[in-house]
Amino acid sequence: MKAILALEDGTTFEGSSIGATGTVTGEVCCDTSVMGYQEILTDPACSGRVLVMTYPLIGNYGVCEEDNESSAPQAAGLVVTELARLHCNWRAREGMEPWLQRHNIVGIAGIDTRKIATLQRHKGGQRCCISTELSAEEAVAAAKATTPIETTAPVCRVTCPAPYHWEGDSRAWKLPNKTQGDLTNYTELPPISYKVVVYDLGVRRSVLRSLRQVGCDVTVVPASTTANDVLALRPDAVVISDGPGTTAPLTTEATEIKLLTDKLPVVGMGLGCQLLVTALGGTTRKLRVGHQGCNQPVKTLCDGKVAITTQNSISAIDADTLPAELRTTAVNLNDDTVAAVCGNTRPLFGVQYIPAAPTDAEDANGFYGQLVQTIKAVKAGKYNA
Repeated sequence: MKAILALEDGTTFEGSSIGATGTVTGEVCCDTSVMGYQEILTDPACSGRVLVMTYPLIGNYGVCEEDNESSAPQAAGLVVTELARLHCNWRAREGMEPWLQRHNIVGIAGIDTRKIATLQRHKGGQRCCISTELSAEEAVAAAKATTPIETTAPVCRVTCPAPYHWEGDSRAWKLPNKTQGDLTNYTELPPISYKVVVYDLGVRRSVLRSLRQVGCDVTVVPASTTANDVLALRPDAVVISDGPGTTAPLTTEATEIKLLTDKLPVVGMGLGCQLLVTALGGTTRKLRVGHQGCNQPVKTLCDGKVAITTQNSISAIDADTLPAELRTTAVNLNDDTVAAVCGNTRPLFGVQYIPAAPTDAEDANGFYGQLVQTIKAVKAGKYNA
């Protein structure tokens, strides 16, 4: 079946329908990843966005539900150059095509996705429409009529409805045994030593898994949870997750986060980092081209080291409005935007990228290791920013 992809600037592409039939609209989101398509599609930060995979072949290793970052795909639609009709992976439970159909995800294949990425680079982010039932002109009109994501509150769609204690999953209870030099050998995880509350703006399951891997007992709460309710849980730290959209609709959430910053360690990632900054009086701005994909270079200012990170953000922190309580600790080398912040006197920090999973329970060089060290220092009364 034929399908149409239309951009709000009037550009149209004709391809083949994949997944479900129908019409969807959203904001174009180009991702450069070679693999991890399932994790990207199920990342709540992609809610309301049409995912465009620039790598030419997607779906070649199928789908395994254990790898989902949430209960179901979150992206509004999918655009690929070629969807693999056959897959090869001993862990796969089904192919990409039936998985998309089962979850009612409208997609299109046979598209030059790198051309879309080039258009986005030159013209900025665009709204779009994928349809198996509209004409090209109707699809362009639908794209133009789509509500911009920055004026909506997609966090409300993806946050949990009520607090819950995360019990983990089958991969959360073991870590690779690095001393054996064999990642198929495992050692038991450390005992639970810290209590952490996670504000769910659209949290990825891998984040919860990583927190458990460094010895954290994890309670997840809705984005609207008050500071008093969080403090009643007596956590050692608060983590603000990544999520979709911008901080503009999250004024109430920012107020509650501000109340927590004087009480205990607060850290954020992605949208959560931006919410921490806005809670303390800073501002954010929507990026002309979002930070999306697995090849975002980030430079740490203290030592000049560069890491290649995975990011999924449509906005950035305004460096000129950074609150006095925070300082920039890393920058994105593509556009010099703030990539990480740290508190000057208080146990606060955040990153604009998706933190890598810890390699061990005391991974001091990573986000989760830094969280553990911060909690330890605060407990011992020896915290030094």
